[in-house]
Amino acid sequence: VYPPELAQAHIDGDYHIHDLGMGITGYCAGWSLRQLLEEGFNGVVGKTESVPPKHLDSACWQMINFIGTLQNEWAGAQAFSSFDTYLSAFIKADNLSYEEVEQAIQGFVFNMNIPSRWGSQTPFTNITLDWTVPEDLKDKHPVIGGKTMDFTYGDCQNEMDMINKAYMNVMVRGDAKGRIFTFPIPTYNITSDFNWDSENAKILFEMTAKYGIPYFQNFINSSLKPGDVRSMCCRLQMDMRQLRTRGGGLFGSAEMTGSIGVVTINLPRIGFLSHSKEEFFKRVEKVMEMAKESLEVKRKMVDDNLQRGLLPFTKRYLGDLHSHFNTIGIVGMNEALLNFLGPDSGVATKEGKAFAEEVLDFMRSQLSNFQEETGHLYNLEATPAEGVSYRLAKIDKKKYSNIKTAGIEEPYYTNSSQLPVNYTKDIFEALELQDSLQIKYTGGTVLHGFMGEKISDAETCKKLVQRIATHFRLPYFTITPTFSICPEHGYKAGEHKVCECGKGCEVFSRVVGYFRPVQHWNNGKQEEFKQRTPYDQKLSEESKFAVIGKPSATAGKISNY
Repeated sequence: VYPPELAQAHIDGDYHIHDLGMGITGYCAGWSLRQLLEEGFNGVVGKTESVPPKHLDSACWQMINFIGTLQNEWAGAQAFSSFDTYLSAFIKADNLSYEEVEQAIQGFVFNMNIPSRWGSQTPFTNITLDWTVPEDLKDKHPVIGGKTMDFTYGDCQNEMDMINKAYMNVMVRGDAKGRIFTFPIPTYNITSDFNWDSENAKILFEMTAKYGIPYFQNFINSSLKPGDVRSMCCRLQMDMRQLRTRGGGLFGSAEMTGSIGVVTINLPRIGFLSHSKEEFFKRVEKVMEMAKESLEVKRKMVDDNLQRGLLPFTKRYLGDLHSHFNTIGIVGMNEALLNFLGPDSGVATKEGKAFAEEVLDFMRSQLSNFQEETGHLYNLEATPAEGVSYRLAKIDKKKYSNIKTAGIEEPYYTNSSQLPVNYTKDIFEALELQDSLQIKYTGGTVLHGFMGEKISDAETCKKLVQRIATHFRLPYFTITPTFSICPEHGYKAGEHKVCECGKGCEVFSRVVGYFRPVQHWNNGKQEEFKQRTPYDQKLSEESKFAVIGKPSATAGKISNY
């Protein structure tokens, strides 16, 4: 499918073309939950059809079947935005009790984690929860079963609260053995009117402190706006010099947008081979050009398959791929700097950080050129690189014995432009060093706050999240405690390979973006976990960096941290 030069560049490790095993499909997609609920799951000839759902339980089942079916037509994550807002209308219309709501949400979550269907894989899913009704939906009347309701979404805040409470309680309880659910990955919108002191907020931060389940999308102090998730549906007269944001973080996408494919550039190799700044940027430009060509090849192939009817449900609910991005990402910025600028450099140094920003700005400029040239959307992503960071480092070590990688027993590259995993115990120092880099990405990016064990209490966790959202500009972040699950005694804070009862435990942390037992990670990621220095709660509470960032004027009152 790919021309020899482009294929060889992947084989040799100049870059990595993701999801080659599912070449006829795109990467990730965000769907309009409003469209599904108003139109129903139907419209493909010869397939079972459903009318628009009239009740919450049938809405949940249509979402389950929709995601499971569309997962077969895409390689990666499937996303719904405004999950709580759109479902709240069904609760209000039927005057449901909390118990009825939780039962429906429990069924949705359990079915989203069953691998027995859809090719024996659990659908990779992301949902975004608004928490408060978005401004652009407040005055809109829901349509249920073809009938326009006599109330607006703005009247449904109490019902939204029920959805959020039910979802969090189901996620915290986990399955019958107390293991947490991997999917759907929830992203919570932190807006200027976020109610930090509600009953639900307490549950949210208890869940975050103990399990670290949520992603937080920063609408307080970043360039993001809540209504942006619905803005990609109509892209008429879009300025092709302007780089748009896909929205939704690493594993999500705004409504009716997503990514056709992802190519990750091997920056450490460029740093190792370059002898001057001019050569460095020429090499980046050349590899980006090849990445663009490979993405255009894939886009044509996926679009051809769409038009030929091989992706029937995508054709039914999306129509075309005009609002989907070609995604270029990076891995190993830190090691690129060590190889190019010298062993005393790295992304944490003043010189290294400045050069990293220059590289990302150059890449953004190139992507604008690609958009003008092709008429297609491009974005820059901090690629998750779960397997790529290990694959490319292994290739480079074999090819260039003197190249600098991370890792001692196993080589790996640090993700995107992140700090070395053992750089600091102070989360606010990491935030201060990463803030200006994180905002350069227009695709997925996130800063994970890896903690050695659960945060002591919900109030402390709340203040930490509040401080990050109001003092830093980065768009997405998590709080990620390490925890263990004993088959007999369940949850244990921190890393425990063996329980006091003598039984082996599963140790859980985020492998790039979602929780999996560390034992199941590849060798490179296990090496990274061994080297990782988790952030220290007490040190972070006393951090001199905690007050450096400027709070947003719209952030409201900030708790003392």
